[in-house]
Amino acid sequence: MSQFKAKISYLRVAPRKVRLVVDEVRGLPVQRAIDLLTFAKKASSVDISKLLRSAVANADKKGGVDVDNLYVKSISVDQGPIIRRFLARARGSASRINKKTSHITVVLEEK
Repeated sequence: MSQFKAKISYLRVAPRKVRLVVDEVRGLPVQRAIDLLTFAKKASSVDISKLLRSAVANADKKGGVDVDNLYVKSISVDQGPIIRRFLARARGSASRINKKTSHITVVLEEK
């Protein structure tokens, strides 16, 4: 069995929000996963769909694989670096805003 990978780094969506979408497509056939992501209401579903299409393109480019038999073997979300910003508050103080990033890795395998 051959595996095909694709990765997206430094996605400007918090990992906690991305994991909600990723958990829905883990283990599904690729076409069904893309269909599910097309109608999902979460913002990160567009980026995950593009990532899945990239992994399918990688599999197609290598050759010798039937794209219709691919399924999502594993998909993981890791936290990337945090961009820190400060917001002015009352009486000259400031509060910190953490803008989190995500790294997503998808592995496809043929049934």
